[in-house]
Amino acid sequence: MTKIADLRSQTVDQLSDELLKLKKEQFNLRFQAATGQMEKTHRVSEVRKDIARISTLLREKRVNA
Repeated sequence: MTKIADLRSQTVDQLSDELLKLKKEQFNLRFQAATGQMEKTHRVSEVRKDIARISTLLREKRVNA
């Protein structure tokens, strides 16, 4: 789980890279769930919330820029 204060200090490029990384992880978690190999079921909701946080911050930064 990522803290919002840490995210606010990052640049738009860094946030975009983090968002891409989280989307890849979300994709992999979906496959693990489908094949029954998932060990950390709570990670799905954490990743989803982190994606939402970063998307919101990116939108804020682009609107205010």
